[in-house]
Amino acid sequence: MASTETGWHAELTLGFERHDARTVLATRRHQGPLVVQKSLHPEGPGICHAVVVHPPGGIAGGDALSIDIDVGRDSHAVLTTPGATKWYKSQGRFGTQDITLTVHDGAKLDWLPLENIVFEHADARQRVTVRLGENATVIGWDATLLGRQAAGEQWTQGRWRSNFALRDAQDRLLWAEQAVLGADDPQRTGATGLASFPVFAALWAVGPACTRELAESLAEGLPFSEDIRAGITCLPGNVLVLRVLGREMEAVRQLLIAHWLKLRPIVHGAPAEPLRIWAT
Repeated sequence: MASTETGWHAELTLGFERHDARTVLATRRHQGPLVVQKSLHPEGPGICHAVVVHPPGGIAGGDALSIDIDVGRDSHAVLTTPGATKWYKSQGRFGTQDITLTVHDGAKLDWLPLENIVFEHADARQRVTVRLGENATVIGWDATLLGRQAAGEQWTQGRWRSNFALRDAQDRLLWAEQAVLGADDPQRTGATGLASFPVFAALWAVGPACTRELAESLAEGLPFSEDIRAGITCLPGNVLVLRVLGREMEAVRQLLIAHWLKLRPIVHGAPAEPLRIWAT
C-alpha cells in the first residue's frame, strides 16, 4: 500500500518450503515499504536465511506494518533485520507492527530481529503471535530500548504496548504476555517492574529439549549486577523464557546472542555461528 494521510501501510508475507534437502523461500509478497533481501544459504542448503528490511527505517504515528512468516513442514528458516526498528514521535496517532510466525510440523525457526528503539513522544503497539506444529522448534527474541540513549533521551513522554502469544499444534495457549507501559508508569522504577533499567528483552525457545534441567543449567551463569540482570524459567509445554534488564542495549544484545549460540544446538540440533550481518 502507498502512503496515506494516516501513514504508511505495509505488508510482507514469506513462505519457506522444504524441497528435497533444501529449504527455499517459495513465497514472497509485499505491499508498501516492507521487503526481504535475497535469501541465502550460508549454512548449507537445508537452512535458509533472509533479512527483513523496512527502508523508511522506522514506524511513525499512523503507520501499520504486518509481517507474516510461514515455515513449512521440515524446513528451517533464519530471519533477522539489518537495523533497529525505530518508533518515532506519534503526533497523536499510534504506530503498529503485527508479526505472525507459523512454524509447521517438524520445522525450525530462528527469529532474531534487532531491537526496538522507542523515541520520545512515541505511541507504539506491537503484537507477536507464534503458532507451532507438531515437533516444531523455535528460538526467538525481542528487545526494547526506551528512549534514544545516544541522543541523551530519558523517555519522559510516550507509551509502549506489546502483546505476545505462543500456541501449540492444538491451538492451546502455551504462553501469553501483555504490557502497557507509559513513560510515567510506576512499573518503570518499581522493583517488580523495570527497576529503572531502560532496556528490557526476552528470549524464548520451544522444543522437547527445553526442560527445567536445561533452564537450571543456564541460570547458573546469568548476570545480576547494577548494569545487567537476567533470569530464566521453564514453562509447561517445553517453553524456556530468558528475561533481561540492562543499562545498555549492546550488553543485552550480546547476552541474547550468547544464549542463542548455546541453545541452538540443543533445541534445533544445528550448530550455531553468529550471523554475518551482525558483524557489519
